[in-house]
Formats: sequence, C-alpha cells, structure tokens
Amino acid sequence: MLTGEQYLESLGDGRATYFEGEKVDDLVGHPILGQTATYTAAGYDRFYDPAPDALSPLLAVPRSADDLRQLLPLLNEAGLMAHVTSSSIQTLKTVMGGDVPMKPEYVERMNAYIDDAQRSDIRITQCITDAKGDRSRPPAKQDDPDSYVRVVERQRDGVVIRGAKLHITGASFGHDLMTIPTKAMKPGEEDYSIACMVPVNSEGVKIINTTYAPRHDDVRAFPVSGRYSYPEGFVIFDDVFVPHERVFLDGETAFAAVFAHSLGLWERLGGLAEFVHEADHLVGLAQLVAEANGTAGISHVKEKISEMMIQATLIRASLEAAISNCQIGQDGAAFPNELFVNAGKFYGAANYNVMVRHLHDIAGGAVLTAPVPADFENNDVGDLARKYMSTGNGVDGEYRAKLMYAIRDLTADALGGWKFVTNLQAGGGLYAQRIVTRRHYDLDGAKRGALKLAGLSEDDVV
Repeated sequence: MLTGEQYLESLGDGRATYFEGEKVDDLVGHPILGQTATYTAAGYDRFYDPAPDALSPLLAVPRSADDLRQLLPLLNEAGLMAHVTSSSIQTLKTVMGGDVPMKPEYVERMNAYIDDAQRSDIRITQCITDAKGDRSRPPAKQDDPDSYVRVVERQRDGVVIRGAKLHITGASFGHDLMTIPTKAMKPGEEDYSIACMVPVNSEGVKIINTTYAPRHDDVRAFPVSGRYSYPEGFVIFDDVFVPHERVFLDGETAFAAVFAHSLGLWERLGGLAEFVHEADHLVGLAQLVAEANGTAGISHVKEKISEMMIQATLIRASLEAAISNCQIGQDGAAFPNELFVNAGKFYGAANYNVMVRHLHDIAGGAVLTAPVPADFENNDVGDLARKYMSTGNGVDGEYRAKLMYAIRDLTADALGGWKFVTNLQAGGGLYAQRIVTRRHYDLDGAKRGALKLAGLSEDDVV
C-alpha cells in the first residue's frame, strides 16, 4: 500500500496537465490544484497498513450485500478519488460477470490489471464522455472523425488512440485513465469500440483542468470548497500508444455498450450514496438556520423541513434497497440492484432543486450577503456586523453568518452550480435513468396484477 507521501511523490511523473492557460509542473505545490493532492494523500494515510502483503480495503471487490454496505462509507471517508477508483474496478468486474461473455483474452487482461492495481494501490479515473461533435450524427459520420475517441493505428504490440474525453473528475490526480466507449457502437464503428487503461503520464496525454475551488486567499467563507475540491479534466489523447495488455476491447462493437452500462451502474450508485449524505446535510442546515432565524416554530417552515426529511429518507431507502437486493456475478463479485440504483438516482437528482429551494426560502437573503470573517475582525464594523447579524440574545451574529457561508458555498456559489449540473449529468442524464428503470421494472407483473384487480385475465387483453 502507498502512504500519502508516496502518493504525492507519484504525481511528479512528467504528466502534462494544464490550468487556466498554463502548464502545471508541480501539482502538489499548486496554490489551487494542490488542495486535491493533499486531500487525496490524507485518504491514503487514513487507510494505510504497513504490512508487506496488505491490500487497501478501498480497492476490494465486494462479494455480498454486507461487503457493499461496508465499502461505501469507507469510500466516502477516503474521498472522491477513492470512489472513482473503486467504481472503475467494479466496472471491470461487472463487465466480466455479466450475461454477455467477453473474449477470454480480455477477461484475463482485466483480471490481471485489477490484481496489479490492488497491489500497487493506485488511483484510477474514468474517461467515458467524448467530445461528440454534432450530437445528431453517429461517430463514423462526424465531420471530424476524432469527435469520438478512436483507434488510428494498430501495431504489433498495441494500438494508438486519438480523441478527447470531457468532464473527467480528478483526471490529473490519478495514475490511470480508464478509457471506454461512451455508448453502444454499430457495425462500421469498430475503431470507436476501444476500452483500455492509459497511464496519465503517457506521451500524448494532455489534461486541461477546471475547478470550482475558490480563488480567495481567505477561504473561511467557503467551509466546504475551501477545504477540498476536485477539478474536472478535459482529457486529450493526441496519438497515444496503449500496449495490448492494457486493451480490454478493440473493435468488437457488440460489447461497447457493456462497458458504458456497467460504469453507469457504479457511477449512479456512487451518486446515490452521495445524495444520502448531502440530503441529510441540507436538512440539518435548514433546521439550524431556521432556529438561528427564529422561524423554526413557524408552520410553513416546519412543513418544508418535513418534506426535506421525507425526500432524504426515500433516497436512503433506495440506496439500502439497491444494496440489499444486490446480484452476484458469474465470478462471485456483487453488484447493486439496477432498478433501485436508477430509480433512486433519478429521484434524488430530480428533487435536489426542491430541497435547495426550501433551504434558500428558509435561510433568506443573507445566504448571499452575510459579511465575511474579515469583516467581523474589523475594528470599525466588526461589532456592528455581529450585532445586526444576530437575531436575539441567544444567537451570535457570527455563528449565523457561518451557517450562511455553508449554505451559500454548498448550494449558491461555484460549488453549488457544479452540484446542480453534476447531480443531473453524473452517470448519464435523467433520461438514462428512466430507460434503465423501465428496462428492469416488472411491468408485465404490474399488468397481471392490474388485470386481476379489474377481474380480467390476460386472455381479455385486446
């Protein structure tokens, strides 16, 4: 296993990563991006075991519902880079354990890769969304054939790929890029049916980073994003060579959708698990700020918080149902129930804006206008700011301001905007969850029950 210090050292491997127009040669020391490295390193140290044969529990393959239930809190504690690494490994296991048999050589490569990743204690990020070009056209009919990542050359010992993958969280801070098709491919799209693991420091890989991290010297008014953030990577593959042992699909169009579907399942499980924590945070903030405002006893405020509680509970119930009803693949790996994962992820994403709306309504305009910590420390206006931010003898004005900082940072500033979009788009948009939910819902059983209720039989159906 790696220590946090060893992880930080591993980032100095010559990777080509950029931020706001400039190449970053020292990720760890970067004033904004370095925060991600530090937080990820802390996750390494939290779970480090010095035993020579120790393997990280974060990279374990769950074999039962209990394993799944125990794994998710560990990933949450270790941070997002651990989450995406685990879901990458579970994606490969789901691909291998599904109903569609993969080529034995691909299965052998994927198993060998997982074993090596577990022993090396690396971090993996997921490259799935292509640049796509004109969304109305398939990959092979784009004006620019590189709009989807494709194989441009097949050599004796590997392949050369070209293209770009967008919205790749933490791309600059992992060791490997799991690069897979973004959707099903058809005959004629063989070059786009490529799945492989690409080292971040491979020649030709270039990553452009964006981030919601605050650009302030004093981040005390950003209690969430000021402590940890994860940049999004615009990952460019500029004729990158990938050796055969790291290629898990090359040209077999029938299997392209299997990778995308498997990753979608694990991304949505991660999103659902995050919703559980976030929903509870929103409920807690709503109750605290109502108490600080002196409105906790008002009926419409209590009603809004009760509705938020119900939504938080239903999201948690969906997660528990997805875990308790997990399925076991052919090789013994457990994967969550697809119906409950997709229905829960849809419900959480579709109702997130309602929970935030209630929170903003309860909190009031001070979410955006509360004085910052430095104002409270100012000799001229500090006491006055404290006085007028107070709502009574039992409520300190600075305490109330800190609640407003948390609400603004989480829901109404750069991080809040990021969450609004990613909650909808992560793991595919709401439409994707609708499709999978419909596919796995027992509609025939529902129809039979309805016919029986109506005193009819299947023979009566016209």
